[in-house]
Amino acid sequence: MPTPRSRAAELFGQRVRTARVALGMSQEEIANLADMHVTNFGRVERGEANSELHTIVRIATALDTDPAELMAGLYGDGMLPQHARAYSVADFIAARRAEEGR
Repeated sequence: MPTPRSRAAELFGQRVRTARVALGMSQEEIANLADMHVTNFGRVERGEANSELHTIVRIATALDTDPAELMAGLYGDGMLPQHARAYSVADFIAARRAEEGR
């Protein structure tokens, strides 16, 4: 079984699954409501997919929830794959100040 793409994808998928189960709906039912293939929906729930914004919104709409609830807190260290590095505005400012101090 493939591993999750990132910690963020894994947590997002867990939230989607929790919301779906709470509604008593199957993956196929939610996938149909979200206008996506059930295989792709399953990949989202397992954290194997890197969903685009419109996919996230379609899933949230099918689950009758705000996309922000599914995405809350999915930022910062440890959320992206180890080989990826996200730079924040704080990183940018620190680098600029370091250059100016030379």
